[in-house]
Amino acid sequence: MNCIVHKTLVVQLQAGGTDRFPALAHLSYDTGDPFAVTVVFSHDGRVLARWTLDREMLGDGLMRPVGIGDVRFRPVSTGPWEELRMEFYGDAHPDGGRHHAVVFVWAPAVAAFLRETRDVVPHGDEECDVDDFLAEILAGS
Repeated sequence: MNCIVHKTLVVQLQAGGTDRFPALAHLSYDTGDPFAVTVVFSHDGRVLARWTLDREMLGDGLMRPVGIGDVRFRPVSTGPWEELRMEFYGDAHPDGGRHHAVVFVWAPAVAAFLRETRDVVPHGDEECDVDDFLAEILAGS
């Protein structure tokens, strides 16, 4: 039986050159996929985006800049306020640009969530059933 850790956080979303506005981030960790954290961003009851993130990368992003692709994290400190800056790059625009959103979240809340996930599956104890994974890939071919 899979164990799920869930936390909902208020975050600040900035997209398309707008000012920050509050949104919700629903973080989920399922032991069935022990390397991943799923985050669903919502506002006024509407889902804005859903991303699957690497749990280790998310933790590393609390300490230093990480990521070079569609997802990038880095710590930001403004006085006593510690934030995690999460950048997400999406599909290309017709003009060649890309959709881009920045989410700012209170870093201690993310760290607390990650501690809860490590209480369930400690770092280094993650397991992946390679046979099932390969069978799933081959079935889709």
